[in-house]
Amino acid sequence: MNRHLISIVTVAALALGAGCGKKNETPSTETTPPVETTAPPETPPVAEADATPTPTPEADTAMAANDPLAAPADVAAPPADAEKTATGLASKVLTPGTGTDHPKKRDTVKVHYTGWTKDGKRFDSSVERGEPTEFPLNAVIPGWTEGLQLMVVGEKRRFWIPANLAYGDTPRRPGAPSGQLTFDVELIGITPAPSLPAPEDVAAAPADATTTESGLAYKVITKGEGEAKHPSATDRVTVHYSGWTTDGELFDSSVLRGSPATFPLNGVIPGWTEGVQLMSVGDKFRFWIPGKLAYGDTPSRPGAPAGTLVFDVELIKIN
Repeated sequence: MNRHLISIVTVAALALGAGCGKKNETPSTETTPPVETTAPPETPPVAEADATPTPTPEADTAMAANDPLAAPADVAAPPADAEKTATGLASKVLTPGTGTDHPKKRDTVKVHYTGWTKDGKRFDSSVERGEPTEFPLNAVIPGWTEGLQLMVVGEKRRFWIPANLAYGDTPRRPGAPSGQLTFDVELIGITPAPSLPAPEDVAAAPADATTTESGLAYKVITKGEGEAKHPSATDRVTVHYSGWTTDGELFDSSVLRGSPATFPLNGVIPGWTEGVQLMSVGDKFRFWIPGKLAYGDTPSRPGAPAGTLVFDVELIKIN
């Protein structure tokens, strides 16, 4: 899997809170266990769908004859016949697919792609490297996560991704391309993600759960047999966890990755900082964390789950 432009640092996914030429790169967003972030979202203006005339097929064909990876004639802005979602993502089907299933956010996809900045500069291409790339769909920039879920296997689609769904107008990531980006993407294959069934009480905390003054609700699932020592807010802890939204969608799991997460307890969302301090080594708790103690009801962090979140957490070690 390519781990540069589209790669992800998966330390505990959501639980903590561009090169060109021959580089093996892919569009990524960097995430680490439930982390609180105060950085404001970047929302630059997006080109309107009718900002540029629809290029003729002859124009793209002529370009392809000289350079098959040359920027398309409509690279600067989506044409009038492009589809546009509520987020500002625009796309157009270039070649219909043969499949019927759409990938889900946690699925791994196999694609060929080429990316350009709006001035026509090519910054990355798996086609040029001669090797398709694979990655989990929730491990990339938001425009890719959203856009590829519109596709089926065999389909080739052009995306115009606004800066706030890519790397921003002034990327923090060294070498990442700025502003609106245009991609041609061919979906080659879908590998469904493994899953864990949501608990029966995922929708709301049951009557026998304990609720703290902050609104955090929890229930002891398994009581540990170790020393009854609780971590402090400044300790580093090692845990296994799985997290669901209240509609039962699994959005992250160290259990499925087969690797526990280690992080400073004061470096995560408030619901985790408070809740894990109630635990001892060996305990397994279920937490119902309201939006105000998680990422909020309308998260500013791209890709973060909204509203109340439910976590099963096993405390393995206090470091």
